[in-house]
Amino acid sequence: MANKIFDKETLLDLTVNIVPLFIIAFFVVGFAVYPAFGTELFPMAVQFGLLAVPFVLLAILTYLSGKAIAGAEKGSTVFLPGQATVPGATPLHEAEHESETDTAESDPSADDESHVSDADATKSDGQ
Repeated sequence: MANKIFDKETLLDLTVNIVPLFIIAFFVVGFAVYPAFGTELFPMAVQFGLLAVPFVLLAILTYLSGKAIAGAEKGSTVFLPGQATVPGATPLHEAEHESETDTAESDPSADDESHVSDADATKSDGQ
């Protein structure tokens, strides 16, 4: 499988830029179907230029910000929302690691004999 540039969380962050891209595309199609300012060349060029230039610039900005967000999530410390400035907050990857170790330690299906119940221990001591 090829490497993904944007994961699900990054795409959610970029939604604020993707929605206006769809709105601009809607108006481009709408003005192409129904020319609001006539069919003369200059007004149509201005009209589509005022839509095409922001569309292209916003698309470039969205791509670059997506790369920056994805790179920041991979290369720097990530906190839960609102926790970055809280003293003593643990980074997200450490919190996930702690929850994985807690789950592994509390797993009763482990083959470790250290999980012998107290009743079993007293039976073996009494024999």
